[in-house]
Amino acid sequence: MLKSMTGFGRAERNVGDKTFLIDIKSLNGKQFDCSLKMPGFIKPFEFDIRKRLSEKLQRGTIDCTISLKQTGNAKPVSINISLAKAYFQPIAELSKELGLDDSHILGNILKLPEVITPTSDTLTEDEWLVFQSILDEAADDLNQHRLEEGKVLEADLLNRISNIEKQEELIAALEPKRKLKIREGLVKLLEENVGAEQYDKNRLEQEIIYYIEKIDISEEQVRLKNHCDYFRTLLRDNDAEIGKKLSFLLQEIGREINTTGAKAYDSTIQQSVVLMKDELEKAKEQVLNVL
Repeated sequence: MLKSMTGFGRAERNVGDKTFLIDIKSLNGKQFDCSLKMPGFIKPFEFDIRKRLSEKLQRGTIDCTISLKQTGNAKPVSINISLAKAYFQPIAELSKELGLDDSHILGNILKLPEVITPTSDTLTEDEWLVFQSILDEAADDLNQHRLEEGKVLEADLLNRISNIEKQEELIAALEPKRKLKIREGLVKLLEENVGAEQYDKNRLEQEIIYYIEKIDISEEQVRLKNHCDYFRTLLRDNDAEIGKKLSFLLQEIGREINTTGAKAYDSTIQQSVVLMKDELEKAKEQVLNVL
């Protein structure tokens, strides 16, 4: 089953006198790229948190926010006076310039990031173990969301491949008539410009056979069909990161479609090629979201 790179996960739980809320958002990305926002006292565990998220989420542009709520029995907190002063001066000057009431500045500054921090230096070993399970819960929630999005992606991709195959079947039905039409056109051209009795018919047959073989598209149609069948097989694969393989395979499908169009010399077949290209581009856009 496909898994989308887009998703959202959340987990909230008490750890001693602290309540942790973890929100994780994921968008598509070629590699694992994580933006991590968290209280200062958790920063010693930043490397372990990133590693754990990478193992759980594999790939994508990840935005993880870890928030802390202190309970009524929480330990005292410390105020970062230097940081509060740094916030206060420009805000006070702006209030004065705009003629605004500055009586509430202090209360608002205390709500800014890192101004008030817990006095604890870091999590205890027991707290860290529980915190890891909360992080896993949020990541699992995101992955479940990814699976639900993946079902929609899979249905759309199967529809695109099916539409390409329908056009391929139309082209296969037109192929015998195309060859006959090309042969008749060449004979008519010679008769009009040279004369019916002025050329070697045996030599003409040899040249026509050679020319038709050069513009034959049967091999491209066989490969295109095989690629579409393999695409369906990959969709059933349990590979954790199937998106890259699907993207490479769509490039191969595109190559066969382009070659068919270049050899066609038939307006009806060209119309089918245009429709196949349209479905292919839509499939490529969707595959960018597949993990």
